[in-house]
Amino acid sequence: MSTAHEYLVKVKWIGGRDGQGVSHSIRSGHTAALGVPSEFGGTNEGTNPEELLTSAIAACYSITFGIIAANRKLPFEGIETEAKGQVEQRTGMFVFTRVEISPTIRLAADATDEQIALANDIAHKADGYCIITNAVRDKVQIEVSPNIVKG
Repeated sequence: MSTAHEYLVKVKWIGGRDGQGVSHSIRSGHTAALGVPSEFGGTNEGTNPEELLTSAIAACYSITFGIIAANRKLPFEGIETEAKGQVEQRTGMFVFTRVEISPTIRLAADATDEQIALANDIAHKADGYCIITNAVRDKVQIEVSPNIVKG
């Protein structure tokens, strides 16, 4: 038996490329100003779908890593993830082609070599458990380059 979860978002937009809008997440109450990026002829005011997708991938990856690390009892102190989304123009269309995920994973100063190896292994597998990367995997190349540090 499957369980479905729903996430309601409302977006209001006024105008064209130079327009403005807002995205509102009903569950969390989070609101974000929206705008078209300058490279697409917009005003670059507010976030945009390209940044939001890249943020969703980085957030999902980070949270997933944290959950797995806690379950595996790693001496995990935190993760800071930088992600770079790439959009290419192909035959008059823009296509999201890849996201490079670069997490810096901080373990306790007394982490063992085995724990460092386990953190590295989890870092390379976490995107496979992430809801968002799994949603885009067939169309967007996901690359993970972790940096594991102690203390």
